[in-house]
Amino acid sequence: MWLLLTFFLLTSAAQDGDKPLEDEECVPHSQPWQVALFEGGRFNCGASLISPLWVLSAAHCQTRFMRVRLGEHNLRKHDGPEQLRTVSLVVPHPGYEARSHRHDIMLLRLAQAARLTPQVRPVALPWRCPQPGEACVVSGWGLVSDNEPEATGSPQPQVKLPDTLHCANISIIPDPSCNKDYPGRLMNTMVCAGVEGGGTDSCEGDSGGPLVCSGVLQGIVSWGDVPCDTTTKPGVYTKVCRYLDWIRETVRRN
Repeated sequence: MWLLLTFFLLTSAAQDGDKPLEDEECVPHSQPWQVALFEGGRFNCGASLISPLWVLSAAHCQTRFMRVRLGEHNLRKHDGPEQLRTVSLVVPHPGYEARSHRHDIMLLRLAQAARLTPQVRPVALPWRCPQPGEACVVSGWGLVSDNEPEATGSPQPQVKLPDTLHCANISIIPDPSCNKDYPGRLMNTMVCAGVEGGGTDSCEGDSGGPLVCSGVLQGIVSWGDVPCDTTTKPGVYTKVCRYLDWIRETVRRN
């Protein structure tokens, strides 16, 4: 089964010239809702804590043996605030379609409630849909660019999987603009985000992670264009505001 795991490497024309804008390591624990999903001992996807018992991610991140890590920053180090939880219930959206990415959303119920701390706390769900141009932050452990040239002297930036959580400042792309990049593929349950006039790369490692705008969870990393090093298209997110009734009803029933 084909799985697109997504992260965003930003390259755009800055005001002071063609200087690339790139994601950077997040201030540790500045995204306390960020969740790392593991399949056994292998990192698989990102997700968001939305209550002490519930985590929201992308449906295409579903695996058989999922574990949840909260309060993470460096996946290879134990810093103290981390919490490990097992998953007692997996609820992908019943209408999820892998081919079209329709309804790419999934709820996970934790077997034991998260202990809320300054490093572990839920993100608010939206009360409105995101607005074009709205500033957002996407975060995750997906591929990032490494501009240091290789020993061969190649000037091309390389990509690598980081140990630490990375953040990127992007904004909501208007639907008409995104429809030009993905004709016939964008649905009203999806929203695009990136850098106008620049590029947004889709790479392995960050699906299911949060797009937080004005302090609320507006998107779930879903899909985008490939390959990572040449695309100029924005990333596409599941639009959380379209699923509030489904989220609330699922939580109420379980």
